Amino acid sequence: MDGSSYKSQIRGGSKLSCQRAQELIHGYVDNELDGLQTAEVERHINQCENCKLDYRSQITLRSSFQHTSLYYRAPTDLKKRIRASLEKEVRVEVTPRTFLWRWVLAGVTLAILAIGTLWNVVPLFVHPASEDLLVQEIVADHIRSLQVPNHQTEVMSSDRQTVKSWFNSKVNFSPPVKDFVDQDFRLYGGRLDYLNDKMVATLVYRRNLHYITLYVWPAEVQRPSVEVTTQRHGYNLIYWTSSGLNCWAISDLDNDELRDFAHLVQQAY
Repeated sequence: MDGSSYKSQIRGGSKLSCQRAQELIHGYVDNELDGLQTAEVERHINQCENCKLDYRSQITLRSSFQHTSLYYRAPTDLKKRIRASLEKEVRVEVTPRTFLWRWVLAGVTLAILAIGTLWNVVPLFVHPASEDLLVQEIVADHIRSLQVPNHQTEVMSSDRQTVKSWFNSKVNFSPPVKDFVDQDFRLYGGRLDYLNDKMVATLVYRRNLHYITLYVWPAEVQRPSVEVTTQRHGYNLIYWTSSGLNCWAISDLDNDELRDFAHLVQQAY
């Protein structure tokens, strides 16, 4: 099925079949699907136990390849010791095979260099960047919240005290609940999500017809507050840390508008 007919199927409201879901799960795990496909696969695996099991198997398999026990970095002096040993043997055995030993030495040296390169390169292909996986989760959750009924908010209110009180009984940290209605960023509500193996506080804002989702959770390591921007599947994302909290904002607003929102949150906290 090509991309256009797949999108037509989604717009038409057809449910994703198990066969089609299992074909897309590999692309979903590798972050190769577009926003619509990502949301559709998410919806299906949340409703189908068999496909959910297949998805978890893919994640488990991928995680197993990330274990550090699979990798060994050769000691830095290994090449020197092997080379010194071979050179000693060549000097002692002065025979017609000296020319052959030179080739053996060269071959072993090249092999050592290749192995050293392999130890350094293989992890780059096997280890997915943790930030990329987190961005994939955030984009999928944001899209799902816009498409799945009753998922966008668990407490719907523009009153910051109402939303803040709701979070006080749910999380052990204080998310930056503010309303920026004067700057045309209106508080819409909040919910809880589970991202990066952590419970996070999620705040939802509106600007005209555009929604902004702000994910907040405690930072494990205190870092300088450096703002990072990226884009995935047509959505802009901004990350920063503030007062010991990780903050991720995502929206289909243009990057300048989303940056204005991020600065308001940073200044208000």
